[in-house]
Amino acid sequence: MNQKNGKNSLGIDICFEDLDNPIELFKKWFSKAEETEINDPNAVAVATSNKNNQPNVRMVLLKGLSDKGFVFYTNFNSRKGNELKDNQKASMCFHWKSLRRQVRVIGKVEEVSENEADDYFNSRPYKNRIGAWASSQSEILDQRETFLNRIKDFEKKYPDQQNVPRPPHWSGWRLLPEEIEFWLDGEGRIHERLNYKKNNYKWERELLYP
Repeated sequence: MNQKNGKNSLGIDICFEDLDNPIELFKKWFSKAEETEINDPNAVAVATSNKNNQPNVRMVLLKGLSDKGFVFYTNFNSRKGNELKDNQKASMCFHWKSLRRQVRVIGKVEEVSENEADDYFNSRPYKNRIGAWASSQSEILDQRETFLNRIKDFEKKYPDQQNVPRPPHWSGWRLLPEEIEFWLDGEGRIHERLNYKKNNYKWERELLYP
């Protein structure tokens, strides 16, 4: 690696390093974010699109990462769940204000395995698991009390905190990246952008104008 004057071989900040695999670079940036972000360094905006090509974005939490992709969990009957079932294309954006960095990911989603979903669901706190049963996510709620009563009903149905089954409509999506862009804030908006594109199963790097 060329570390002259704090730059890598492409002439950008050394924080971009010189790695062939963007997942490895993401892990390094994420590890740094875990040290500096006050809350939820794994918070990520996920964008989907419906049948009418209307974009929709919301914040979720990254709950799995591998060379294969980025995993988050949700109610599959929610708005984002239904949109992803209709259109498997999606994107993510991580923004770490403390580091003045962001990462964008573009690709397609796939459903995680039953075992993966079960393992993660069983690792969640009891209240979270009950909430997954009680919430008809994204549907109209007449009043808050209705939801709170549903929570009480499911607490009675599943009183054993060690034995709450995973709802059939609750699972995870894995975003399979085709592009991953790393962005670093620069003075005067002279930002630095390094983009990885997958070409024939291999990653290629390119610089982008800010």
